[in-house]
Parts: sequence; C-alpha cells; structure tokens
Amino acid sequence: MTDPAFYIRTGPTSFTPTSATAGPWDSRLQHGGPVAALLLTAIQAAAPHPQRRIAHFALEFLGPVPLLPMQVTAEVLRPGKKIELCAASASIGERPVLRATAWQVATGPGRSPMINLAEPPPSRSATATTDLFPSVPRFGYGEALEWRFTSGSFASLGPATVWTRLRATLIAGEPVSPLVHAFLMVDSANGISAELDPGQFLFVPVNLTVSIARLPEGEWLGMSARTELASEGVGTAHARLFDERGYFGQAMQTLFVEPRAQPPGLG
Repeated sequence: MTDPAFYIRTGPTSFTPTSATAGPWDSRLQHGGPVAALLLTAIQAAAPHPQRRIAHFALEFLGPVPLLPMQVTAEVLRPGKKIELCAASASIGERPVLRATAWQVATGPGRSPMINLAEPPPSRSATATTDLFPSVPRFGYGEALEWRFTSGSFASLGPATVWTRLRATLIAGEPVSPLVHAFLMVDSANGISAELDPGQFLFVPVNLTVSIARLPEGEWLGMSARTELASEGVGTAHARLFDERGYFGQAMQTLFVEPRAQPPGLG
C-alpha cells in the first residue's frame, strides 16, 4: 500500500519521511527525488515572487539520507530584481545531508520568442508498469509513482522514455505543483536508463542538476533518459523532460558506480 505522502510536516522546517521515500539501494535510505522536491519547495517558500521562477537547480548529496526526521532551511544568497540566487540545506540531527542552490529568473509573457520547444512529446502507453527492477526488492518510491513506458522498462537495460503520474503528495495535506512533480520524478533518470543490472551494481547519483526552460503543466510528466559509464566507476545520466505540450527542461546526474558487495561464500 503506497503512503499518501512522501513527508509529514512536524514543524515549520521539520519533516518526517514516510516509506514512500525509500529507494532501491537500501530500504533504510531515501530516494533522491523526494529530497530534491522538498528542498525545491523550501526555496520557493523562502523566496516567493509572482514574476520570478526557478530556472536552474543544483543538488549535492553530502552522504546517504536515512529515513529519519529532517530539518530543512532555505535562504536568499544573492537578491536581485531580475535574477536571484537561493540556497537550501537539510540535516538529520547535527549532520548535514543535502545542500542545494537555485537560480530564480524574472519572467514576462512575450519577452522572447519560444524556440526549439515545439517538438511534440513521445506517445504515452495506455498500460501502467506494475513490475519494478526484477533483481531488487520492491521499494516505496517506485510504488509512489505510476510509470508508463514508451520505450525501455525497469526490466531492460539501456535508454528509456517514461511518463509518470503521482500516487502520493510531497507533504501530507499540501498541494503539489507540476514543477514539484518533475523534481519528484527526475532523480530516477539513471534508474530507468540503467546500463548495468541493479542487483549486481550500484550506480548512485552524487548530484543532480535541473534546468527548466518553461514551467511544466498537467498531471502527466515524462522524461527520456540515457546513461553513459566509464570503465573506472564514474558515469553520467542525462534526461530530457516533457509534458503533454512538449519538452520543458533537462537534467543531469553524476554517478558513482561499483559492484554490489556479495554475501559471504558468493562471488
């Protein structure tokens, strides 16, 4: 049964994760999508402005993020009428676990022509995927989104294109915007485009960067993802983001890659 929210707010800056945040690598650790969306939300709350919006977001993982209560704070680092730099961080106890920066840019209708964003989005399957990674136990985050693949799948290796719809809100009792949905989805780019069996290898993002050309719309959002790996255990995952109007942004993750530890007597 999917938890109805990824987090429960326990104070103005305090959040308790639910089982919906659990990722595929370890059921005790949070997936990067919910934490990215939570820090984005904190930045938006710290610097609200009707004529400015997030255009670029960069998240650094300072270590594993366990399913434990977190404190999240945000601030404006560089105020400006047209361009503003904001930051957010999360800590568990006394240990910082995440930090993010975001550029907010002033917008205005008709200020520039729209170029290279008219490409139509991929088609959406009529059937939702019910199977996750076949070699990894089922995990809360995977159950908290509906996945409809246009190409690829959790069970196959290589590039993939998928549409998603949320089955859980970010924070219990609080609305979710399409932009928050995009951040909940995008850190799974390396998972859907895996080039290695996740039962045999870890390929863990150490950061996430997202650029948003226009704000997404609607309840269905998707991405086309591709992973590239070097032989010494470093890789990158790239994703183009789209909604039913077309493409609206891009994302990239840097990956740490290594074989999973084998149980005693194996390998």
